[in-house]
Amino acid sequence: METQTAGDPCGAGKWIRQSLRRIQASLVGIGFLLSHTSIRRLLKQQGYSLKSNRKSVATTQHRERDMQFRYIRRVKQRFIQSGHPVISVDTKKKELIGNFKNAGQTWTQQAEAVNDHEFPQDAMAKAVPYGIYDLVHNQGFVYVGSSGDTAAFAVDAIERWFERKDRPRFADESKLLILCDSGGSNGYRVRNWKRQLQQQLADRYGIEVMVCHYPSGASKWNPIEHRLFSFISLNWAGKPLRSLNWMTALIRGTTTQTGLTVKAAQLKGSYPTKVKVSDEEMAALKLTHREICPHWNYILHPRTQILDKA
Repeated sequence: METQTAGDPCGAGKWIRQSLRRIQASLVGIGFLLSHTSIRRLLKQQGYSLKSNRKSVATTQHRERDMQFRYIRRVKQRFIQSGHPVISVDTKKKELIGNFKNAGQTWTQQAEAVNDHEFPQDAMAKAVPYGIYDLVHNQGFVYVGSSGDTAAFAVDAIERWFERKDRPRFADESKLLILCDSGGSNGYRVRNWKRQLQQQLADRYGIEVMVCHYPSGASKWNPIEHRLFSFISLNWAGKPLRSLNWMTALIRGTTTQTGLTVKAAQLKGSYPTKVKVSDEEMAALKLTHREICPHWNYILHPRTQILDKA
């Protein structure tokens, strides 16, 4: 095997150039009869095993990355200890609705037949699932739309969650902490995201809305990714998403042994893209940036004078 081993000879980063059956054929050529299963067993004894590439090298590390992670941890603890709501939000991967293959496997007596190609023009709709994860109560809420993944759609979903009568209540709901990625419909550069939060949450309900964005390239640390979205994907693995109703039902059926429950609803309506927000409209927002990473951390305060006039 010495000639078939590549990589670092002095470390653990070595790999075998050939497959087990090719190694078996080479051994037969020099007079050794050994099955591929025995070769696998011998390789495992030497510390080898089948492994895939692991995404662990961060190529987009911001210089303030660690500072922001520490700040988010402190703010999150303070909000939870004070009884304020803390939610993690994001848009899950968009899904084509129709008779298309869905990744994964499911226990069945016969595999379901789906289209051999996934052409967008054959889809009934393109679903946009926007998720809201309640960190305190381990509960997820997903609103499924079929229009654009825009800031207006994202804030509409958050407002629907805030208005729900069946959501868990908090001791003090005068403040709200939102944890989200730095890009997408709820990105820190999206002006309409901030304007919608001001109008639909801060002004309408008279609450302070604090937003903390995870640094670029760090979305997998957003709690909603590994506490909600991953389990939804496992629950509908191998099940074709043939309708919005079926997709919504599969989301609702997601549970875990640690107590996760998920509620889902469809959010109908048209959400146009490329909505412009002027400098004057931005200046009218009652927005204050925090001293630490001010571009990622800010608070939207209710405009009491506007509420009084209304």
